[in-house]
Amino acid sequence: MLNTGSENFNVGKHRFSLEQRRDCKITGVIDIHAFDENSILMETVDGMLIIKGNGLHVSRLNLEKGEADVDGKVDSLAYSDKNTLAKKGEGILTRLFS
Repeated sequence: MLNTGSENFNVGKHRFSLEQRRDCKITGVIDIHAFDENSILMETVDGMLIIKGNGLHVSRLNLEKGEADVDGKVDSLAYSDKNTLAKKGEGILTRLFS
């Protein structure tokens, strides 16, 4: 359960489904921090997730339910704990997009 001020969102468990490297269905999404057609950085209940590929597009996003759909060719995905990303002098985006 995600508590954002006066609103309570039921984000639920994190699941990642990928069909033929093209269609992603993701649950447990807290927020999407950055995206372009080559990468998407999102925060899930299980940590940060970076998806890299070509022609990536967030086709559906429902933060109240913690759901996101991503279209495009997926080349890789990686998880990282939120706490391990915060090195002194380096931002999240610098470390994940390098």
